[in-house]
Amino acid sequence: MIRLDNVHKSFGGKQVLRGVTLEVPKGESMVIIGGSGTGKSVTLKCILGLVHPDQGTITLDGEPVESGDRDAFLARFGMLFQGAALFDSFTVWQNVAFRLLRGRLKRPKAEAREIAIEKLRRVGLAPETADLFPAELSGGMQKRVGLARAIAADPEVIFFDEPTTGLDPIMAGVINELIREIVVEMGATAMTITHDMTSVRAIADDVAMLHDGVIKWSGTVTEMDACSDPYVQQFIHGKADGPIAAVR
Repeated sequence: MIRLDNVHKSFGGKQVLRGVTLEVPKGESMVIIGGSGTGKSVTLKCILGLVHPDQGTITLDGEPVESGDRDAFLARFGMLFQGAALFDSFTVWQNVAFRLLRGRLKRPKAEAREIAIEKLRRVGLAPETADLFPAELSGGMQKRVGLARAIAADPEVIFFDEPTTGLDPIMAGVINELIREIVVEMGATAMTITHDMTSVRAIADDVAMLHDGVIKWSGTVTEMDACSDPYVQQFIHGKADGPIAAVR
């Protein structure tokens, strides 16, 4: 579904991606792990065309991501942002229906609200939540609203950016379960970036480790646990000693 081939990206004199090559199979959940500042978010931005690679190619269903109708391309994606990233001045349902109230996917207001309430139900929030504002919600509820917004337009591909950051372990577990269930139900292709190994084990079909601007290792969760790569083992077990230097 998504293919990156030898993707490079620098910002000024800082080289972030140094030749990322990765395939994300259709209908599967790929999780990219790696330390802070290793280029995980930049990789997602390159796929979405928010950042343009200096070198290499990225394709979606075999077509270059930077060709064709830009609006049609973006309509195929949904995204759960780190920290939910809700609009404070919009009600919950207006946040969920954001894409359905404008542009290519625009629906009548009443229909958009109905869809939003249904998506809120899917993530475990009552219809009464629809008319609240984000400031009236807990962090876990805000994350659920962000997830409802990500799936509101039934996208083919969903990106999850650190989906459990800032949540307590119980709510993080709830969000992980919801993500897994929804991705399977929708038959969507999912791509998640996280450093939370509990999330990795809960939602991944495949795992790729990004380190020093390249994919250091990729495989299934079972293969990850059994692999002998010292970078992977240090990261997944959180060891201080190993080839990955701690940033001080």
